[in-house]
Amino acid sequence: MGEWMTLWFMSIALGMDAFSIGLGMGMLSLRLTQIMKIGITIGLFHMLMPLGGMTIGKEISVHFGGIAAIVGGILLVILGLTMIRSSFSKEDEPFVRPIGFGLLVFALSASLDSFSVGLSLGIYGAKTWMTIFMFGMMSMLLTWCGLMMGKKVQKWLGSYSEALGGCILLAFGVKILFPF
Repeated sequence: MGEWMTLWFMSIALGMDAFSIGLGMGMLSLRLTQIMKIGITIGLFHMLMPLGGMTIGKEISVHFGGIAAIVGGILLVILGLTMIRSSFSKEDEPFVRPIGFGLLVFALSASLDSFSVGLSLGIYGAKTWMTIFMFGMMSMLLTWCGLMMGKKVQKWLGSYSEALGGCILLAFGVKILFPF
């Protein structure tokens, strides 16, 4: 029972970044089918990244832990800045959309920290399949929650919602790059 609880809390902690990013991206005008695809993609990335980390294991964890956080932070800063910039442009279509390649960048930036966690869990010999399943499911659910909440906020804020969403992503990226 103790291992389940630990993994449950860890999966919530890892999924909270997906929730925060989903909240920011949810302020774009997204259809429910897009929201479903985004949640599933984030969930899959939150399964694949720790699995990759767990298989690589102890030898590389010292070197990749900081690199993964830096790359994730940079991606979030770029996404946030482009959303803010596009909110002030006269075009209706935002520069970054969570579809196609943009969805892959979005999913990668949300799940890079789970790679580092996977490296650590590989050292301790955690049960691989149970761990990655819980990470994926919780991240998917929390992403959906963030996207749906962002969608509601978008209706209240109108055209300013994309700038606010960009600010959230930017702040989250800066927090990762410069932890206080």
